[in-house]
Amino acid sequence: MSHDQAIRVEHLSKKYLLRGQREKYRTVRDSIMNVVRRPRRKPDGGPSRALDTEFMALDDVSFSVARGEAIGIMGHNGAGKSTLLKILSRITEPTTGSATLHGRVGSLLEVGTGFHPELSGRENMYLNGAILGMKKAEIDEKFDQIVSFAEVEDFIDTPIKHYSTGMHLRLAFALAAHLQPEILLIDEVLAVGDAQFQRKCLGKMEDVAAGGRTVLFVSHNLSAVKELCSTGLVLSHGRLLYQGPVVEAISRYTQSTEEPSLANSREGWQQLRLLKPNAEGEWIVQPGDATTYSAALILPVDVTQGRVFLMIHDSTGELLVHQREDLECDANTHSGSRGFRVTVVLPPLWLAAGLYSVHFKFIGRTALGTEARYVSERRILDTRGWSPERANASLAPTCEWSIDPMDAMLPTAVADAASVLVKSTAI
Repeated sequence: MSHDQAIRVEHLSKKYLLRGQREKYRTVRDSIMNVVRRPRRKPDGGPSRALDTEFMALDDVSFSVARGEAIGIMGHNGAGKSTLLKILSRITEPTTGSATLHGRVGSLLEVGTGFHPELSGRENMYLNGAILGMKKAEIDEKFDQIVSFAEVEDFIDTPIKHYSTGMHLRLAFALAAHLQPEILLIDEVLAVGDAQFQRKCLGKMEDVAAGGRTVLFVSHNLSAVKELCSTGLVLSHGRLLYQGPVVEAISRYTQSTEEPSLANSREGWQQLRLLKPNAEGEWIVQPGDATTYSAALILPVDVTQGRVFLMIHDSTGELLVHQREDLECDANTHSGSRGFRVTVVLPPLWLAAGLYSVHFKFIGRTALGTEARYVSERRILDTRGWSPERANASLAPTCEWSIDPMDAMLPTAVADAASVLVKSTAI
């Protein structure tokens, strides 16, 4: 293993045995009745049991992570993300292959993992710190920072079993992030907690990554992955689908989760491009850019009518743009297909800085009345640039503000208000 590598995974596989159908749970009464009936039972009358099956949670996964690199791990539910982190954390052993880590590892895989419910928050901090290999003096040095970050000052000597889920999460994350492990593994920490705490976590993870420590971050929040990580890793059904620049990784992940298309190599959507403002193929815009999208649509000759759609979603899946246009075409009996160039010009949307997905869709009818449906690939639109605090809004328009002092107008305004009040009372 090279000294500039923090993690090296080679041909890693994890196989689980899925148990088949078993005999249902029996009570004492059921057992007694079975003994009474046993002479009457036929030799082959026992309960049937399905054969056990194997499930590959990870299948021949190999990759390496450089020291100080922040890498985002993406994939659909069941893709193997959590299994990978559990193997790297030494919680479970791989079936085959190896994972070598250079440095002390801290992990936050589940809320409150490793906390003893009967111990107080203070006692759990020292217990988990010792498990992570920290000395008491190191924990003492960071104690106040951890408690302040977790916002549990008033409950630090209360047993953990009385903590809420949010308090559990805050203390667990604060402990993992402040004890300075060389490698930090984080699994969906942003899935729980309010927006303020999520922003706080992201800021802390950015500090951790900027400090030269290695971060493996699992999340379905693509904007958070893009903001924190420089590299992305995509898993699909236990296999490594892609590893590379984070924006391209997000694009690969988004395409792997899109709805199935009926398109084949000759029919459907092709050549989806961003023509304006970046004709070179880079899907990078500023919030105030007007955009133009283009794609080729190849339809069978028996399609008589339909609609084309342009759809833009934000990183949470919220639909932001849904534009459509009717497409009329005469059907004929000749074999072959027909092509259309679809171009859509959009004015500036003032999208806030973040990641958005863009795709085309066609829904139509054939001469025989059957449905024809074609969905294009999804491309990631990377909107960059500074935007003010936007409270999780998707739009960040440039507004012209005017705030003028009213000191000179105050007596008049008060008099007008008093006049209105007198008239209202008289009525």
